[in-house]
Amino acid sequence: MSSFPGPGFRFYEVQDLLGAYAAHDFTFADSPEAPGPALSAYLRIVSKDPQRAATAVHQLDDLLLTGLHSPEIADDIALLPKIEPLPGRSVEDCLRIIRGHLVRQIENPVPMAQNLPRNKWEYREHFPELNQFLGSYFHQDFSDDYTSHREAVDDYLAGASETDLEQLVRDISELLALATTDRDLKQAASILGMDVSPPPGVGIRQWLDDVSGIASRRTGR
Repeated sequence: MSSFPGPGFRFYEVQDLLGAYAAHDFTFADSPEAPGPALSAYLRIVSKDPQRAATAVHQLDDLLLTGLHSPEIADDIALLPKIEPLPGRSVEDCLRIIRGHLVRQIENPVPMAQNLPRNKWEYREHFPELNQFLGSYFHQDFSDDYTSHREAVDDYLAGASETDLEQLVRDISELLALATTDRDLKQAASILGMDVSPPPGVGIRQWLDDVSGIASRRTGR
């Protein structure tokens, strides 16, 4: 689940792409030969979903063809993170370099090593529904809203679609597989927005596994 507007906003995938740069000091650091940290993070995400890379290329083409200073898209441009190019390059140059790396990924897919994400942006993109679940229901004001963890889970279930639940189960399964230690798992849950401890007497791994089981039963799978 992206933190940015989805389809309906003309450059929604470019906005998500530039969000990776916003998480890395708002700076383009790519060369034609090698992606920088932000683009590497984005490439790791779209390696699991090539259609996102294709959408980004299409939207970059639209953006470059229309022109960043065109009045036609001024309102759309205002919604994009403001990223700084390196000296000697324009924003357009940087976007073309990004496009080149995306096209190479599409034409010659390189499976990315499956490791824990490296920053908050990548965590949100990698585990979108778990980020929604933990960040929206187990935040620092949890005790003001709920009397128990189960009450918060039930509140989430009341508004979650089957698609949301299926994504949550996938997210939890993948996180439990990638976070091989409880220390890593606690850190990941915190980055994803969990500001409270699991229920008394229950470890975080067991609790997340229990939540996954509850969500799975709701989908009938």
